[in-house]
Amino acid sequence: MKRVETVALVAKPGSAEAVSLAREIRDLLRGRRLRVLLETALASALDDSESPAARDDLQHAQLCVVAGGDGTLIHAVRLLDGAEVPVFGINAGGQLGFLTEIPRARALPLLDQALAGECPIEPRIKLAVELVRGAQRVLSAEVLNDAVINRGALARMVELSTEIDGARVTRFRADGVIVATPTGSTAYNLAANGPILLPTIEAIAVSAICPHTLTMRPLIVPDTSHIQIEVLSANGELLLSLDGQVGEELQVGDRVELHRSEHRVWLVRNPELDFFQILRSKLAWGER
Repeated sequence: MKRVETVALVAKPGSAEAVSLAREIRDLLRGRRLRVLLETALASALDDSESPAARDDLQHAQLCVVAGGDGTLIHAVRLLDGAEVPVFGINAGGQLGFLTEIPRARALPLLDQALAGECPIEPRIKLAVELVRGAQRVLSAEVLNDAVINRGALARMVELSTEIDGARVTRFRADGVIVATPTGSTAYNLAANGPILLPTIEAIAVSAICPHTLTMRPLIVPDTSHIQIEVLSANGELLLSLDGQVGEELQVGDRVELHRSEHRVWLVRNPELDFFQILRSKLAWGER
């Protein structure tokens, strides 16, 4: 990791615990004469006019510290927009997150290690997502967790045609479909009975949501694959959701094209914890 001179600080502004932790970290870093860049919403929550930072400024930090939950970390990744800034995720709530795996009680000692370059950093793949309507590209974005095509509350079952690397796969007749990275395999994909992937595996999971046939099973494909999903019928409201934070309404004939992004997310790992410990904690494995 590069020598840390500038730290971006992002926190969930609606959480008193996250804001309090962010204030403590800000003061600690300033006491060490490090430059601190505060996300605008956090600067407002802290009533700090000294160091609010535009999105472009955050991308020039050598470390991004996040206080909140997994959603806050995903928000921080969107702000970094592909910049190779390691992300140090502190869970400011009660339970560990799949992404914010550093507990509040160990935040400051492990932050010292991260600033000294002594914490492991793990690359995670992202997906590039494009929504094509006719000859027009309506949306281009990147996701860390997943892209989800899902019907609205009053819509009926939808039909989606799927191709991978130009080869026809099938028609999904379902409530929707999830295309997830290994990082996102423990998010909506897991709730839809999709597979759990180790986060360092270079693969993509494609899982139907409540498929009409019991023979439909999730697919695991290489992360070199190009996936195209075309909307054949909507039967009401149909939405494309990106990491659960950005949405776009879909129309019949729309195509959603997905492939591995050239950018990665660099997560600072908790050296005192492994992925299986997180799974046991979050999913209560081995308990009765």
